[in-house]
Amino acid sequence: MYGAKCRAPLIGSLFLSLPSFFIAFSTACSNGNCQLLESCSASTDCGPGLYCGNCPALGRTQLICTRGLATVPSSIINGLPFNKYTWIVTHNSFSIVDAPSLPGVQRLTFYNQEDTVTNQLRNGVRGLMLDMYDFENDIWLCHSFRGQCFSFTAFQPAINTLNEVEAFLTENPTEIITIIIEDYVHSPKGLTNLFTRAGLDKFWFPVSKMPKKGQDWPTITEMVQANYRLLVFTSIASKEAEEGIAYQWRYMVENESGDPGVQQGSCSHRKESKPLNSRSSSLFLQNYFPTYPVESDSCKEHSAPLAAMVNTCYKAAGNMLPNFIAVNFYMRSDGGGVFDVVDKMNGHSLCGCSTITACQVGVPFGNCKNIAVPSASPMTNTSGSFTGSVQFTRSASPDHPLNYMLLLFSFPLVAVLLLL
Repeated sequence: MYGAKCRAPLIGSLFLSLPSFFIAFSTACSNGNCQLLESCSASTDCGPGLYCGNCPALGRTQLICTRGLATVPSSIINGLPFNKYTWIVTHNSFSIVDAPSLPGVQRLTFYNQEDTVTNQLRNGVRGLMLDMYDFENDIWLCHSFRGQCFSFTAFQPAINTLNEVEAFLTENPTEIITIIIEDYVHSPKGLTNLFTRAGLDKFWFPVSKMPKKGQDWPTITEMVQANYRLLVFTSIASKEAEEGIAYQWRYMVENESGDPGVQQGSCSHRKESKPLNSRSSSLFLQNYFPTYPVESDSCKEHSAPLAAMVNTCYKAAGNMLPNFIAVNFYMRSDGGGVFDVVDKMNGHSLCGCSTITACQVGVPFGNCKNIAVPSASPMTNTSGSFTGSVQFTRSASPDHPLNYMLLLFSFPLVAVLLLL
């Protein structure tokens, strides 16, 4: 049924009511026919965009089909200003579990993601948070202490990841990517030369065309037509004048990162940012990840607590939804996770519907499709484990106790790495 009047409810009830639900069916499905929340035994049982996983951190041990693919909102509602949309951002996108270490060096650091940057982008991630450093006569992606990269916290030259971004933008000519750099690069014109080497200058959104007083950004359509499909922000203010790279907090507000960003009931701005309710910046980045990332806990973090924090930050920002929501281990959830929450935000902002998939083109705001919502039944508690996704680089284990123990006890200096 189409054309039903279903204006989205108030944002508080919209997200706080996000359920943590699971389904146990008496008749098993298989061979790619299982739908969201249906029981499964392997990822091949689940339909497109789903994988077979569970959430023991919530006591949910039965395997169900879990979302692993975002809805790209501009594929449903296009032509609106860029700042009207919400996008998934991966925190420390480069910090990937099982990424090779430098030869002869055991990496001793924390991990934030589980699949390659290419897979992150294919799964609908549209923002990358990258920490860049001068290291080994090049620019590297790395964790650090006090702005210095060490061999045991280094990941890879930044050019490798930027080449992945270039390939994705070339293969997907209507997509837009945002890169947010925690910047420790001091080599002259280092970032400018890096992005030029990667062939990304042809996609560059010029600083001169960015709105500086809180105005709307160009529309998605205009950005694609002009090929301004890469937004890059740096944490160093002087680089805007020196290299033409936008200073992040001139264009966006941001809440605190790490544990303060996941503290229920509180959403304060980080010291570099203007207050969240400032209207002199038209973009809003919501950080939602703990200081110490643990894979096995992230499915719990991406359930009801995420929805609650979106509400809290929405109110703190003067009823403004974030344009970017940055998370660790973005694939993990108890069913819909980050993907469902972002769908709800985009539905509310773009068409006044409870989710983006209920939006219709060319109809008045608030006229929505009727979208079936899976009904939940009590879950049976059977043995099982997180099976990962076909997009993962490996079969995901709960966490990495060896590295954590070494970091916290053997190397106290490294235990206070700049993780964020």
